[in-house]
Order: sequence, then C-alpha cells, then structure tokens
Amino acid sequence: MRLANIAAALAAVLSLAPAALAQKVEPEILTLPNGMKFLLVERHDQPNTIAAGWLAKVGSVNERPGITGISHFFEHMMFKGTDTIGTRDPQRDADYRARQKALRDKINELTWAAQYDRYFKGDIADAWDPKNDTPELARLRGELKRLMDEQQGKAGEDQIKALEAELAKNDASTPTGQQRKADLEAQLKRLREQQSTLATIVKDEFDKIYSAAGGTGMNAFTSYDLTFYFINVPSNKFELWAWMESDRLDGSVFREFFSERDVVHEERRLRTESTPTGTFQEQFESMFWMSSPYSWPVIGWTSDLNSYTMDEAMKYWNTYYRPNNLVGIVVGDFDPAQAKATILRYFSRLRPGSSAPPPVVTLEQEQKAEMRMMAEADTQPQVEIRYHTVPFQHKDSYALDVMSSVLNGRTGRLYKTMVEGSQVASSAAARQDSRKYGGAFSFEAETKGDATPAQLEEAWYAELKKLQDEPVGAEELQKVKNQAMADSYRRLQNNFFLMIQLAYAEALGDWSEINKESAKIQAVTADDVKRVANAYFGRNNRSVAIYTRKAGAAPAADADLAALPGPMQNMARQAAKKIAEENDSVKLKEGLAQLEQQAAQVPPQMAPVIEYLKKKMQQRLSELENGK
Repeated sequence: MRLANIAAALAAVLSLAPAALAQKVEPEILTLPNGMKFLLVERHDQPNTIAAGWLAKVGSVNERPGITGISHFFEHMMFKGTDTIGTRDPQRDADYRARQKALRDKINELTWAAQYDRYFKGDIADAWDPKNDTPELARLRGELKRLMDEQQGKAGEDQIKALEAELAKNDASTPTGQQRKADLEAQLKRLREQQSTLATIVKDEFDKIYSAAGGTGMNAFTSYDLTFYFINVPSNKFELWAWMESDRLDGSVFREFFSERDVVHEERRLRTESTPTGTFQEQFESMFWMSSPYSWPVIGWTSDLNSYTMDEAMKYWNTYYRPNNLVGIVVGDFDPAQAKATILRYFSRLRPGSSAPPPVVTLEQEQKAEMRMMAEADTQPQVEIRYHTVPFQHKDSYALDVMSSVLNGRTGRLYKTMVEGSQVASSAAARQDSRKYGGAFSFEAETKGDATPAQLEEAWYAELKKLQDEPVGAEELQKVKNQAMADSYRRLQNNFFLMIQLAYAEALGDWSEINKESAKIQAVTADDVKRVANAYFGRNNRSVAIYTRKAGAAPAADADLAALPGPMQNMARQAAKKIAEENDSVKLKEGLAQLEQQAAQVPPQMAPVIEYLKKKMQQRLSELENGK
C-alpha cells in the first residue's frame, strides 16, 4: 500500500463515504406518548442508506461505588438478545438464568462475608480468586460453571477435547484401532448431541439477522455521559431495525450475565492492565477528579465487576433504559411519514419508567493545591499536565477549544516550539475535554532523544505564559477559526458521523449545539483566549503525571497499539508497518495532513486509531530528519 493511500484506506475502513457539503441540520422531532424522543434527519445524498441508533442518557457518571462499570457492562448485555432473539427455548433459558442467579447470589454472599473477612485479616491476598475458595465456594462455582456450559452448548467440552485428541493419535490401520476409532466417534457424537440438546442460546443472532438483511457496522459504545447503539441499514430494512431495537428495549434478556463479566475482565486486562501506562492513567484520573463520579473508569473497578447482581442490574435497567431516558436518531434516505408511522407502531410498546433518573448532584470540589504522580513504566518518558476547566456549552468552553487549536497541529505552537524547535518532544498536544458535569484541559507530550519530562514541563509552562501575557495574533486566530469552520462542515457530511454528533450533543446538553458551536467559535476573541489562559491555568489547579522509564527496562514493543480497542489493532498495525517502511518525507507529510483532516470527521470511539497513526507518522518523519 502506498503511504499516500493509507489515510484513504483508513477512511474506507471507517465507512467514510463522500457526500455533498452538509448544511445546517434541522431534524424533525417526534416524541412518543411514552416519552421516547426521536431526531429524524431526512437526507438523500447517500441513496438507500440509513444510519439509525438510539441513545441512553446514562454513562459511568451515573454509577456509584459498588456498581462502577455497569453502564459499560450493559453495552455487552444488550447484544445477548430477548425471548424472541438469541434463544431456541425461552422457557428453559429462563430456568437456566434463575438457577444461575441463585448460585451467584450465594457466591456473592459468602465472598462479601467470609472471604472479605479473611482478606481484611491478611489470610488471603484476593477475596475473589478461586484459588482461595472454601470447599463450599468451590462447589458453588463448579455448579455455576456447569449450568453456564450447558446453556451455551459447552457441556462436556473437556471430555470432548480429550476424545478428539485420542482420536487424532489413534492408529486405525489395525482391526483394534478401527474398533477404537468407531467407539471414539460414537462417544463424540453422543456428547455433541447432548450439548445441542441442553443448549438454549443462539450465539450472535442479532448480528446474523442484521447482516443477512444488509445491515453493517452494528456496534455500541459507552462513555462517561452516554451509551449509544447504532447500525447502518438499507432504507427498505428500516422496519426491521424498528422491530429489532424496540424488542431489545422492551424485553432484553440478560443471558450469559455471569459469564460475560469474564469477557469484560479480559477487556480490562488488555486495554488497561496489560499496557505500560494503563493502570497509572486510571490512578491519575482518580487523583484528578477528587469528588466527581468521573473519578472511576468507564470499565469499572475489578471488585465491582465481580460483585454485580441481577437485582442491581434490573434496578439500573428500569431506571435508565426506559423511554423517558432514551433518544432515537435516524439519518438518511427515508420517507418521513412512513418512518414516523413505523416508529409509532413499534416503539410505542415500550413502557415508561416509574420514576425519572436521579440527578447527578456531586460536583467536583475546587482543587486547592498542585498534585503530582510519579510513575515508572516500560515506556518512553512522557508527561501529562491537566487543569480543571468547564463543562459542555459553558461560555468559556469555546475559548478553551480555540486555545487548544492554537497549540495543536503541525502549524500549531507546540509542534513548532517543542518538536521542530527545541526538539525535546517527539509529539505534543493539548485538548479541552468538556463533559456534561465538568471539564479538563490537558497537555501531553513524549520526550525525544535524551530529553526529560522536566524539559517538556518547562516548555509547556513557557508556551502557557505566552498565551497568558500576549494576545493571539489576528492572522493566527483567523487560521484557527477557518479550520474550525471547515471541520464543522466535514463532521456533518456523512450520515453515520452526523448521527454520532447528534447523539453526543443531545446526551451532553442539546442536539442543536451542532448548529450553534461554529458561530460561538467564530465569536471568540484574542482577549477571550488570554482571559481563559489566566483563569484556569494556575499552579494550584493543575495535576501533573510524570512517566519515566524503569531502570534497565527496554522500550515497550508498542504500548500505544496495545492500548487501542481490540477490533482496531490489526488495521492500525498494518498501517503502522507501511509508515515505518516509508522513506519519502513528502508522502508522510501528505498522509499526516489527510489524517488531521479526517480527525474532525470520525466519531469519538474511532479517534484513538487516528491519533495512533498520526503519532507514527510524526515519529517516522522525525527519524528521517535525523538520518535514520
């Protein structure tokens, strides 16, 4: 693959389709009697395609200690099906779930009491580790596994594998061997028939139904403030989407509830615990957000993942997944009258919640002193400096966004001074993160050569002081505003990305912000930037994370790649290989420019792979400039 085409290939993977320049978005708003709201955007520039999804206004910020990560866990559960989808026998499946619940409740009861007591006394190192089970706990855990295996069609799996291994080694050239082969095959047939008879689950039936109908990209993501489920479907399959999703919302069955937590544990291990800085970043988040519920990770704390109960899950479901807390978003080629009739027919069956979700009332306490975290990791030395700022739609958020744009990009101040100028950094970036209930502004940089984190920190303070003392020049400010204007149009060109933008804006405050943001950015003055640079960036309002390489540790193979979500890693690995092989700096710069343009279009969950490839291109450019 030519490097000049890497960005184009990435765009294809992310379903970036060419489209006419988007105009001001004016969705038709439909609110059902049960309280569910729909935003309908009719667009015919991408024929016979509809991007459809629904938003639950719930994220990790709505959780509490004891159930942290449960919003993300629901993201997994919502793909397990209903009594209509995902099972071949609803009644037997319900029986499995009831028996599993009773066993798990007993396991939790014993663990929270006896095992926690043993842990507090120092008798065991981990209350949840099966190696520390009492005989009663081991028996209960074994019985739970047996039921889960039966339900999933895995009964006797160990015995089947042993028989298959023996069959592979069997010498069938003799009469005795032939007889043994026949006996083994008969046993295997019987065990597999037994597996099929006991099983009640039809794996991945949601995906299979959608795929057979031409649906693509079915997925979901959970963030601090929202959860969103989405798919692209052909226009003539919109009724299928309405039936499937209303069935999911009306009667989701949390089958595999107790086995799926193992999947989440593995996700946590890969994305956090197995990366050089993952657990430190969690610690930094918890240090930075002292009182706000943003202090715990979206994926949750380990002991909470182990402790979820079905009763807690159903309570959460009936609070946050009822129609009064849901918003459907439909963008694409459809007839509004038909779409509204279909929505009314299917989604009106959802029952309203008995009470509104409780408000998030715990706000972040004012920081009174600088905080620092010093960490040693198998990574290139780096630094992050973070400041408490403002939430979504706050009047100062727009000036902070402009400030970050002045600093970022290959023509931004950070690159010019730290990467090209003093060459203390291989990469440097700033970001304003405006969430629903609070905000943060971050500076992050990685050292180059023999530079130290202290040099990165001092370079940042020097750049910050310029912004605090000197107004941004008119030409520099206008360049940033022009780029912001172009980005605001690009983000709305594609049906899928428009749907994502609507979901984010609606969850954090109001969907109409996507029409208003550009004008608010254009209204920012140089004095506004100078004012916010002085208002929020005091020493007592900052938290600093310093990462140094462990003594004697070799450079990490690719920590940034390991930190990406699993489905993105293979694509990113292939593109990074091509980047590493490229010797033409002009092509690298062209590819980097294309990626920076696309960064404004991709939905938030896709952004990590863009940032990863941008970083790889910047590193390769640096190597070429140093004659490597």
